[in-house]
Amino acid sequence: MSGRRAWAELLRLPALFTVPGDALSGAVATGGRPNRRTLLAIGSSLCLYEAGMALNDWADRAEDAVERPHRPLPSGRIRPSCAFTAACVMTAAGLGLAARAGRPALAVAAPLAATVWAYDLALKHTPVGPVAMAAARGLDHLLGAATTGRPQEALPSAALLGAHIFAVTTVSRRETQGGTSLPPLAALAATAALAGFVARGARGAKRAASTGAGEGTAAIAPGLEIGAGRRTPAQDRADHTLDVALRTALATAYAATAGRPYAHAALNPSPPLTQRAVGGGIRATIPLQAALAARAGSGLTAVAVAALAPIGRKYAKKVSVT
Repeated sequence: MSGRRAWAELLRLPALFTVPGDALSGAVATGGRPNRRTLLAIGSSLCLYEAGMALNDWADRAEDAVERPHRPLPSGRIRPSCAFTAACVMTAAGLGLAARAGRPALAVAAPLAATVWAYDLALKHTPVGPVAMAAARGLDHLLGAATTGRPQEALPSAALLGAHIFAVTTVSRRETQGGTSLPPLAALAATAALAGFVARGARGAKRAASTGAGEGTAAIAPGLEIGAGRRTPAQDRADHTLDVALRTALATAYAATAGRPYAHAALNPSPPLTQRAVGGGIRATIPLQAALAARAGSGLTAVAVAALAPIGRKYAKKVSVT
């Protein structure tokens, strides 16, 4: 049991629930729907994410021996060679799953894996560290997009997700020392801006997953779909109201999940509150992913992604996400 606990801590298992939403929100950002290739992309994402977690602790083992002696490697519960081997195996598995998802997916997964390794081994403690981490999440989003359409169509939403991760990573650089209010304050401002932007929706968002178009029906004229019948203005207004309500609710959940701990850390930038701010930022990734899916017009995918949040919170009480 202690060995499994150590591996759960090394891999930060509760944080895994923040990963599937990358590919799912990326898939619908192209106007498509998640499919079998998207599931393979999610598997690839999970493997590459956990490879990064194991490699992170392997690279930081000397630093953690001083600042976090309770972590699995410095405490001796897991050997460094085992952690490094796990990172290699999971990287290979992630690339293998991406290859099965198709060449476009592999073309995104390869630079994603390279970014993960570059961040952990070379870039983490440099000024471009947060940029590299943001790029990794953006690429993970594009990995999902590559399974349903042209990845470039998901670049705007990938940039939004990357901006959030940039803010979280910037705050995390001070989580063991604390001492400055500027990073959490800047992250708080970024969260407010992102929440407002996502809540406004996207111009021309496709509604394939929420209206049924693309699910055995084909649009042949505005308001007319084969197999669905003619839509009335009242139905369109009702759908629009539901879309706005869902986007607003998810954007609000995102702002609250990340904003509250950021505000606390800005007022008192102690290590414990800074670590809570990082944890809040990580957990807020899920409602942001859901809001991005809703922004793309896929309410069903948005609800499915949002459902991962309470599961992640449950397990985060047992194992830290940072």
